[in-house]
Order: sequence, then C-alpha cells, then structure tokens
Amino acid sequence: MNVMNGKVTSYQDEAVCTLQIYPRFAIKPGQDCILRVPKEATATTVIKTAVATLGMDTSKPYILVEVQEYGGEEWVLQASDQPVQRVLLWPRKAQDKHPQSDGYFFALQEGSYDGSIQYDVMTSVRQEKVAQGLANRGFVTQQPQEYNDLCNLPELTEESILGTLRHRFHKQKIYTFASNILIVVNPFKFLPIYNPRYVKMYENHTLGKLEPHVFAIADAAFHTMLNKQVNQCIVISGESGSGKTQSTNFLIHCLTAFTQKGYTSGVERTILGAGPVLEAFGNAKTAYNNNSSRFGKFIQVNYLESGVVRGAVVEKYLLEKCRLVSRGKTERNYHVFYYLLIGASEEEKDEFKLLRPEEYHYLKEDQAEMKHEFRRLHQAMEMVGFLPPTKKQIFSVLSAILYLGNVTYEPKVVGEGLKVGPDRVLSAISDLLKVKVELLVEALTTRKAMTANDTLILPYSLSEAITARDSMAKSLYSALFDWIVLRINHALLNKRDLEESVPCLSIGVLDIFGFEDFKTNSFEQFCINYANEQLQYYCNQRIFKLEQEEYMADGIIWHNIDYPDNIGCISLFSKKPTGLFYLLDEESNFPQATDSTLLEKFKQQHQDNPFFVQTPVREPAFVIRHFAGKVKYQIKDFREKNTDHMRPDIVALLRSSECSYLRQLIGANPVAVFRWGILRATIRTLAVFNEAGQSWAEKHPGNIYAILFISFLNISDLGLGSIRELHAKVLQSLKQFGGEVPQKLHLSTISNLIDSHSLKFIMGLTQHNRATRSLLHLHTKKKPPSISAQFQASLSKLLETLRKAEPFFVRCIRSNGDKREMHFDDALVLQQLRYTGMLQTVRIRRSGYGAKFTFKEFTDQFRVLLPKEISTPQQDITNLLTKMGLPSSSFQIGRTKVFLKESERQILQEALHKEVMRSIIILQRWFRSCLMRKQYLREREGIITIQVLFRSWRYLRETYRSRAAIVIQTAWRRSKEKAEYLKKRENLKAQIGSHSYSPRVKNSATFPGPRRNPTIKISRATRVQEKWNASLDREITDSNELHHLDEFLGNQMNDLSTRSKVLSETEKIFFLATTQFRDTIKSMYSISNPNIGYKDLMSGYQKRVASLAGLKKASEVPLVVNLFQSVLDGFIRGELKRLETEPCKVKERNRRKSKRDKCPDGPLGHLFSTYQVTIMQSCDQCSSYIWGMEKAFMCSSCKMVCHKKCLSKITVNCTGHCDRKKEGEQTLHFGVPICALVRTADSVPFVMEKMLVHVEMNGLYTEGIYRKSGSACRAKELHHILEKDPQAVSLDNYPIHTITGLVKLWLRELPDPLMTYSLYNDFLYAADLPEASEQLRAIYRKLDELPPSNFSTLERLIFHLVKVAKEEAHNRMSANALAILFAPCILRCPDSSDPLLSMKDINKTTLCVEILINEQTRCYNQKMEEIQQLENAEAMAINQLKLRRQNTNKFVLMLRIISKYLYCTVQNLFCLWFRNELAFRLPEFEQDSSDAENMDSESLVSSESLLEDHFVSLNSEGQY
Repeated sequence: MNVMNGKVTSYQDEAVCTLQIYPRFAIKPGQDCILRVPKEATATTVIKTAVATLGMDTSKPYILVEVQEYGGEEWVLQASDQPVQRVLLWPRKAQDKHPQSDGYFFALQEGSYDGSIQYDVMTSVRQEKVAQGLANRGFVTQQPQEYNDLCNLPELTEESILGTLRHRFHKQKIYTFASNILIVVNPFKFLPIYNPRYVKMYENHTLGKLEPHVFAIADAAFHTMLNKQVNQCIVISGESGSGKTQSTNFLIHCLTAFTQKGYTSGVERTILGAGPVLEAFGNAKTAYNNNSSRFGKFIQVNYLESGVVRGAVVEKYLLEKCRLVSRGKTERNYHVFYYLLIGASEEEKDEFKLLRPEEYHYLKEDQAEMKHEFRRLHQAMEMVGFLPPTKKQIFSVLSAILYLGNVTYEPKVVGEGLKVGPDRVLSAISDLLKVKVELLVEALTTRKAMTANDTLILPYSLSEAITARDSMAKSLYSALFDWIVLRINHALLNKRDLEESVPCLSIGVLDIFGFEDFKTNSFEQFCINYANEQLQYYCNQRIFKLEQEEYMADGIIWHNIDYPDNIGCISLFSKKPTGLFYLLDEESNFPQATDSTLLEKFKQQHQDNPFFVQTPVREPAFVIRHFAGKVKYQIKDFREKNTDHMRPDIVALLRSSECSYLRQLIGANPVAVFRWGILRATIRTLAVFNEAGQSWAEKHPGNIYAILFISFLNISDLGLGSIRELHAKVLQSLKQFGGEVPQKLHLSTISNLIDSHSLKFIMGLTQHNRATRSLLHLHTKKKPPSISAQFQASLSKLLETLRKAEPFFVRCIRSNGDKREMHFDDALVLQQLRYTGMLQTVRIRRSGYGAKFTFKEFTDQFRVLLPKEISTPQQDITNLLTKMGLPSSSFQIGRTKVFLKESERQILQEALHKEVMRSIIILQRWFRSCLMRKQYLREREGIITIQVLFRSWRYLRETYRSRAAIVIQTAWRRSKEKAEYLKKRENLKAQIGSHSYSPRVKNSATFPGPRRNPTIKISRATRVQEKWNASLDREITDSNELHHLDEFLGNQMNDLSTRSKVLSETEKIFFLATTQFRDTIKSMYSISNPNIGYKDLMSGYQKRVASLAGLKKASEVPLVVNLFQSVLDGFIRGELKRLETEPCKVKERNRRKSKRDKCPDGPLGHLFSTYQVTIMQSCDQCSSYIWGMEKAFMCSSCKMVCHKKCLSKITVNCTGHCDRKKEGEQTLHFGVPICALVRTADSVPFVMEKMLVHVEMNGLYTEGIYRKSGSACRAKELHHILEKDPQAVSLDNYPIHTITGLVKLWLRELPDPLMTYSLYNDFLYAADLPEASEQLRAIYRKLDELPPSNFSTLERLIFHLVKVAKEEAHNRMSANALAILFAPCILRCPDSSDPLLSMKDINKTTLCVEILINEQTRCYNQKMEEIQQLENAEAMAINQLKLRRQNTNKFVLMLRIISKYLYCTVQNLFCLWFRNELAFRLPEFEQDSSDAENMDSESLVSSESLLEDHFVSLNSEGQY
C-alpha cells in the first residue's frame, strides 16, 4: 500500500489501496496476485476478487490468512475483517510493499466445506529471528548484538566482554572464541551438544566458520598438525571447578573420533577407557567441584604423518595423597572407594571383606547413587586391558587401604609400646595383602634404628603410630596409582615402536590441576598453584611476549601491549638459592628442624619480596600474591609431606607378601622387578617340572614323557634362558621324541607378555620417578629427591614439551562458586577474566596478525595467485594483496614474513580455491577441445578417405560399365550378324534344293529338363546347429535352472572322462572351456531374478573356446562348439520336459547370507549399529542422558544416537540418505540416488545389473574392455533408451565398449558415490595404515557403514571387476588398471574439498579399490577351490556307490549296502548343499572380524603371577 505521511500519493485514489496475495496451491507456486481494493473491503470481497483474478474454481471455499513469519504467527481473517486495516499494523517497510520475502503477506488457501481450516506446515523459525522481529516491532526491548568472537566486539572493554559471555551463557552457549583461543564457561550442567553428529559437523572446517565449540579446537589442532607437519598441544587452564577435566574428555573423545577412520584399534580403545579409570582413581569431590582432578595429566597422542594413530603416552603429576587420610567437611575421598563399596555385588563384598561406607574411618557416609558407576569402571578397565584376576587384586588392595584407616591404638597395660587392634581388622588386612599378622603388627607399632654395632627396635608413640599407619595407606595407594598409569602406558604402546623408528607427530592435551584457594591450603595447594603460575607464564609468553618480539624483529609497525607478568612470583618459588622450594628442601634435611623454623626462614629471606605477604607472628601461615589473587598457606606438615617416602619397615612388610602383584607395586624399578620375577618363576617352574617328571617316570617307565622329563628337565644341566627359549625347547624336545604336544603347554600368553625391552621404553618416555617408593636403607647416607624436587623436574619437562609444539589455548571459567546450574556470577567471572588478562589477550588477538608466512611459504601456497616469474617477493605479494582489495591495516610485509589477519587469510584461501577451480575448468576445456579437435581431424581424415575411395569406386564402376556395355554391344551385334548370316545361309540352302543333305539333330526330349547336381550331405554338426538355433530364444529366469545346467554339464564331463582315458585336443579344449563356463554359471547363483538368454551363454562359450584354442588350434573351435551345442541341446529338451511334467512350484528366493542381514534395518533410512559411549551424551530421541560406558545405537550416516528402546519412536528421516522410491513413482535411472532405484535394501539397480551381466557374457575376452571408449553417438542413443525403457532395450545391438562406457557413466553420475562422501576421509585414512592387514580390516569395517543399497551395489560391482581381472591374460585389465579406472567413479572426493589436496588423494583412492579387488579375488579363488573339492568328493561318493552296487552280494551284505548307500547319499547331499551355499556367497564381502589390537589385554598379566599360577597347578598334577 502506497502511503506517505498519512496521505495517499497523487497517482492513487485515497479510498483505494494495493494488496499482494500469494496463493498456497500446487499450481503456479510462488505467483502473487496484486489487487487494488477499497480500504473498507472485507475479506470476503478480497477473496472473490483474488479468485477471479487467478482464474480458480469459484465453487470451492477459500480463506485469507495473514502471515507474520518473523513472529511465527498466522491469523485466519473472518468474513467481516478488513485486510487493509491489518496492513496498517505492520511495520512501516511492509506497508508500502509486502512481498513474501519480507515475512508479512496475505496467503490464499483452500478451506473445507465443514468450516475447518487446513493449514500448511510452515518452516520452523529460529527463536533468535522471532525475538529480533518482535524487537523491531517494538514489543520487546532491543537485545545487544551477539558475537561469537570477542575480537569482533565494536567496543572492547571488560564490561563488553563480560556482557557478551553472560548473554551467550544464558542462551546455553558456553563457548566463545577470542580469535583461536576458546573460552569455556562451566554451566555445571550437561548440555546435549557432544553427540557424534557434532563431531561430524565440526570435522574439517575452518576455525571460526561454525559456532564456537571444543570440537572446533580439536579439529583445528588435528588438521594443523597434518598440514604443517608440526606437533600440536592443547593447553587447558582455569580454576578448580572450571570444567577442565570435562573439556579434556571431550577433546580426547573428538580426537579419537577423527582418527577412527579405519577401525577402533587398541590405541583408541585404550585412550577412551583410560579416562574413566584415571578419573575413578585420581578424582574426588571438593568444595568447588564434584569431579576435581587431584593430579595432573598430560596425554600425548602420537600420529603417523598421514594422521593415523601410532600410540599414546599418559604422564601424571603429583597425586594428592593426603586426601586419602584427611579432607575437608564438604569433600570426599577418591571416587573409586565409593564405587567399590556401593556398586559391588554380594559375592564381591564377601570376597573383598567390604563394609558400609560409614564404617570406614577414611570415608564419609554418602547417599549418592553409584551402582552404575562401578559397572562403568569395570567396562573401562576392560577397555584398557585389565583382566578379571588383575581387577580383583586391585580391589583387594583398595579394601586393605580402607581397613588400615580402621586400625586403632591404645597403650599397653604392661610395659612400653602400643596395642594395635581390633583383631578382625588386622586379620582382614592380613588376608587381603597376603602378609603375616605378626609382621603387620610389628610394622605398625615399631621402627628400626641402626647403630654402629646393632639394630634397635623402638616402639612408636601414639602420634608416630598413627602417622606410620597413614603413611602405609598413602604409600600403597600412590604405588597402586603409579602401577595403573604404567599399565595404561603399556597398553597404549605400539609394538612397532620397539622395532623401528618412524617419524611421528603428536597432539598433547594438558589437564592439570586448576588454581585453588581453599579455607585451609597446605603443601598440595602450594605445588598446584606453582604449576598454575608456570602455566600462566607459558600462556603469556606465547600470547604476548613472543608474539610482540616477532613483530619487532621483523620490523613491522607495532605498538606494544602491556600484559600482567608473573615472573616475579615464579622466582619466589624456584629461584636458587633462596626460593621457597629450596628453603623447604634444606629444612627437610635438618633432623632438628620444624615447621616453625621453616616459616621463620621463609619470612627472613623474603620479607621484602612484594609477592610474599607476612602474617602475624603467632599465626603458622604465610600469604603469596599469585596472578589469581592472594592465597594463605598453613605451614603445618610442609616438611613431612615434602619427604613423604615409603618407610623401610613398610617396604619390608609388603615384600614379604605371598602376592606377587603386591611386590610389583612397591618396586622402585619396574624393569628390575620384572627381571627378578622372571628368574624366580623360572626356578620354581623348573623345580616343579623336575619333581613331576621324576614322579611320572617312576609310575610310567618307558613312557615318552618320562624320558622327556628325566633327560630334559634337569636343573643342573639346564641353562636359565628366557621363558620363550624354555618354552620353545620343551616343545622341540616333545616333537623329537615323536609325541604330541599337550594342550596345556600351548601357552598363548607367552608371545604377549611384558618384556624388559617394552618396560625400558615406557620408562624412558614417562616421568615415573619411583624414588618415593622406598626410603633408602638405613646404612646409606644418600637420600632420594624430595617431592618438591621431583615435581619441579617433571614440570620442567612438561614445559619443555609444550615449547616444542604449537599451542591451542582453552580458558575455562567457573560460572559461580556454589556449583549451581546455569547461574552466572558476574563478580566471580570478572575476577577470572582480569587475572587471566583476557582483555589484553583479546586486544592483541584483535590488533595482531593471526596468520604468518615466510616469503617462501606464501609463494608456495599461493603461487597460483602470484605472477609466473617472481623477482621481488615483497613487492609481488604487496601487489597481490592490494589488488585483492584488502585494507592496508589488515596486513603487513616484514623483512622475512607476511603478516595477515585471520579473516584476510580466509579471503586469500577462498580466492585461491576459486582460482584453482577456474584453472581446472580451463584445463578441462582445453583438454576437451583437444579431444574434440583430435576426433574432428580423425573423422575429417576418415571422411576424406571415404570420399576418395567412393570417387575411385564410382570412376571404376563407370569405367567397368562402359566396358561392359561395349562388350555387350559387340556380342549382341555379333550375335545379330550371325543370326542374319545363318538366316541368309538357310535361305540360300533352301534355294539350292530342298532334297540336299541336312545334319543330324539330337533329340532334346530324351532329357526333359535341366541337369540336376548331386545333393550335398548335411553333417550331424550342421543339423545340431539348426536344431539348437530353434531354442536360442529361450531365457533363464529361474536360478534353479542354472543349478540344473551346472549339474548336467558336470555329469556329462564325468561320463566323458570315464569313457576315454586319453583325451584328444578337441576334448581337452572342451573340458577346459566347460569348466570355466561352469565357474561362470556358479557366479550367477546369487542373481535374484536372472534374465539370461541361451544365446548369450552360447556366444560367451564360443569366445571362451576361441581364446583357449588360439591361432594354432583354430580348426578345433567348430568341433568344440558343435560338441557343446549337442550337450546344451540335450539339456534344453530335458528341461522343457521337466517343466511340463512337474507341477508349478512357488519360487523361493535363496536369501544371501550376509553379515548385514544380522542387523535389522533402521527406521526411516537410518543405519544403526551398536556404539559404546565414552563420555556422557544425550539421546537424540528422548533427550535423556546416555551415561559413559553404556551401549547405545548410532546411525553411521547422520550420527544420530539413541537408546535401543527409542528405535521404534524415531520420526525423523536420515539426513545422510534419501528415502526409498515410493510405489508407482516414476524416476530416471542415471543421476539418481541408489536408494531410489531399488525396492529392497539388498538388491542392485536394474540398469546396472543388466549392463554388468551383458559385459560378463560377451565382453570378458575383449582387450581393453574398460580402457577403450565407444562411440559417443551410440552411447547417447543407448543412454536415452535406458532412461526411457530399460526393459525393452537389447544390448546385443550395441558395441561392448559403448556398454562399458555407460557403466562408468552411471557410477559417475550418482549424486552420492557408492563409497559415500561421508566416508571418503575414512577410506583415505584406511589406505594410510602402515600394515596391509590393518588396511584390509579398516576398509572392510568402513564398508559395513555404507547404506544397504550402496553396499549391495558395490558388492556386485567388485565381484564383476574380479571376474574381469581373472581374464587379464585376454583383456589386459589387471586389478590395478581396474582400480585406476573405477576409483574416480566410486570413491570421489566431496565437491567442497580442496582440488589441490584431492589430486594428492588419487593414489589412496586407487589403493582402496585395488585392495578390495585383490581381496575379493582371493576369496573367489578360495571358494572355487572349495567347490571343486566338494564336487570331487561328490563324484567319488557316487563312483564308490556304483562299485559297491556292482560287486556286493545283495543277499549276504544287504545291511552293509544300505548303510553305505545312506552314507554316500548323505555325503552327496551335504556336498551339493554346501557347494550351492558357497556359490551363493561368491560375491559377498567377507572379512575376518578379529581385531588385532596393539597390545593384547593378556599382555597385562604379570609374568611372575602367571607362572606362579602354573606352578601351583603343575605341583598338584605332579603328585599323581
């Protein structure tokens, strides 16, 4: 409506307004109707006018709907409503002209006769769009614009940063970017944004293109590592309770998802299982966090240069042992204790002597539900590789630790010392640790002291005894935790790392304890906060100092940005010789020193240090000013915790245990413990064998084993070699004596045991300093390093590792201090933003340059955009950037580098992509023009040649005609002259006299007709040919007929072979050709609805015979073909008689037994498979939680995750696949998704099957069958006919190369290739695996994830290529040549991929297809051999049956005949059934499902404990 300032414009009457109405009908969709109506016009009037204008049926009812799409509103106007009045309520812009795109318009739709309204389903409107529309209309207040990157804020202040984070947090958007730094605000609530479909969403996307997410950082780190070939690290920092552990879990989950391209190998499985195990043993509930990490860990995942996981290493730092014996009121002990006590079964509780949590002094009563957590812990430990016996030993140690807390002391009534009890507690500890009660009581109540001449045993005081008890518990738990980490690292170890050195890349994820400030801070918080100071310093160095130094060094214009520097606080801790750590070590070495003297030394040395704040004199505490604020530390127990080593008495007690596992825990050197265990177990094993052998020899003289045990198992003559050598020698000796090896001697675990080599390798990679395990012997003076010294050394190595890698930073922020869900505390968040320097970080990221290239790197990457000849790189690069219109402030050219903003780098990358695509198109045009030019010249030359020949032929024809005419004319004239001459002569003779002499004329009546030639005799072969041709039109439409034909040919060949022992050349060729023909018949068993003509079979057989005979024996071809014709004619006559006599039976389709049939079809196109959840996720159907280690179902295409019970409730179609074709729906056959061409999931499209069968029948012996191309005109003609009516087309009328070209065209025109776009990268990763067996397993695992229709079609195609490759000697098409031709057709890269990178992937795609062809060829040959063996067995059984019938007296041996007959019949039927079964499974993809992990779970068994278990069993056996 055109209105200005309340007045209608001059060209329009004031009483008339303009309305735009859009009909909602199938006809003319989107067409609008413009009406000029009065202001007072009602809806009824407008509807009648619109219906008349649009020319619609006036007999139907219609309604007028007012649509406000931005508001998500629709109103149906009543008959008396005035549409113009409604327009006046719209926004100003929509009043003048209201097109549908603006969101405000009128819609005309059909109503119902009963008065009801049929609404069309409108597209969903985003809530943000609705709110924006309401704000524009003035109904709600204007919200500030949302920014997902803080660098894009128009005004950069603390308030704007805080407001943006708050605004996003309340929308449940907890992630925000600051350039490439991710800020995470902990919501204290699980959000459903971590399912596998989110991993797929963020995979291979530029950082910043999608909404901020932790998965985006993982993807950026992974692809940066691959592109730059540089190690990466992800540093996660923040306070305790800010969500660092959870972010680490999400990162590891995403990284393993990226690398599981082939199959879930042992490394990925162990990494996913290691997280829950380490959390259970190393995390606890604190005042600020329900799942606080009480240790630090650095997970380094190693990759090959291609991106395939090679191995991983987990390194731990400073476990908080004091939490085991004491903690705050609102805190808990480690999770694993509660998991064990609450989740254990009744049998486990009895076995481990478990009590209720409130009955343990070390625990507090907790009502949390943790039964499921214990089950998840069991599953995680199995993923890592802990066997059930090992888990029982671990839980026994945990139970013993809890019982230690219940040990009580009281003074003895008589004498000095303490009485320890209760007895049931001591008995339980003794049983669990396998130690003697007397030794346990002695270790808990007394200590040994060395003098010059003697050893004194001194009793503990009450406080000393409690300290010794707690020290034993802490030492045991610390040793157990170190052992678990060691075993996890051994499970993550790649065996090949011990044998070869391969260049690897890595991504490290650092999850270290956050900054802590509790009410009571002790030595642990002292070390933790020092680590956070070092981490903050590292972040400042990478973000500020090194960045600005690089700018200044390269000479670009830059103004330095000040940032908070904490180097002074770090010096306070670690500067020699007055640092707090060094002063602590000094005081710890003085026997007479106390915590008070230590505090005095701190105050004396640092009273003037601004970072050290003194407290009142009598308060046993000191304050340090950290980067995050002031923290007060209580000096109590600093010295004791710094030297908290395992006491010698406790070491001696545990070493006396009968449990070998416990002795491993306390060993200072795992390699030495392992070697001693091997030696000890070997000696015991030999002793048992010797005793058992002697006992056996006495009871069984002359027996082979007696001789073996006496002669071999003699300890005095046996050298103590390795266990493997001993095992090999035992087996060799048994074989020499001619005996069978007992099953018990097949020790499968021998090859998988831990060895000293792997342990040394692990110890060299990690920082497992086990000096704290044992206090050095009393007679030595050297002491082990203190806890603080070890912590500083491990922290230094960590920082060194981080400095060698390119970092990504994740800043975690605690939203509130009360652990409330979705509550944003402005003051707390602002405090964290300030001390982390977030304002300065955003400022430097905003004004700095995120992309830096050396001149060589820039020219190498963007050479396509630069001139051909680069003389001065600086000038050429500057010209390029200026030419592209980039602002001068967005880039700078330094002395050696080019500095760009990240947004400009992305613009350059997009320009590069467009230029490359343009160049590719130009190359394609030139290549096509060259091909067309070449074809034109070839056709032109052919046309000229044809013209020359035609003209020559025409000239010769005219010449010959002229000559012939002259000859004819001459002859005719001659005959005419002769006739006239004879006539004149006769007349002359008549005139001379009528009675003159006349010659004798022969009477022609004797021969009343022309003479007849003798009849040519028709050979038998010719008659057969004529009779066979009469049945050529018959077609095979039932697979049973193929079975009958195969059996008939087999019987004929057997009869012919039995009649003649010496075969002629013709019979040899016949046998070989018929055998190959039968193989072809067997390969057709799997065709569900065959449509094969006997003419095609005969044509294929004739070509096969011709290829086998060759030129030298070409004369034998007609004889062999005639012989086969006679055999085939006999079968056809018999088959026709059989069909006439037998009643019509219902055809039963032999279902192909495939592994995919075991999985039920998913609803609505989904392809679900079982999926083990490693991090908590949400069900996409019911939105409830799926807890870690639970089983769920995941669609391999769209990555939907749901419970099993929710499968039947799914209503959303799979976004990765199309819907199947509806009944009666007309569709094309080229360029259509496969799922729309098939009616069942396991069928093959008709056109594809038809072409493949024809090629197999007629083209396998054609040279270059798929390499050469057919005529383009014939191909277009056949393409058109196949699109129109594929049933009626006859492929015999077209050349074979035309059909093979259409096969490739059909595959190329698929919207989604056979090996789908979604799995393209997965197949590439599979091709990059180092071992051929791993490649094969990985490819077959990914094939199972294909949609069913794609899988069946690919299976059929690969089987076809196998048949082509088997005839390589004739068609010159090897598996490699076929892979080169078909890889671009069935394994194409997505259109969005970088064309330069996709060109490098050609070798990988070709390798994938070649591996499939070769493997299926191997399976095909193997199955054919098995079929041949079955046929031979069947023939042998039949022959034996015939012989027994002929040679056996039926009256005497009737029973034997019946039994032999039944046996042979059953054998024959079994051979027939199994042979048909194998033939049906010829095309199937079959692969061994066993997954050889990097390190078997059995490798985690201790050698000593394993052999000791054998020792017990052998000892018991030797007594018999």
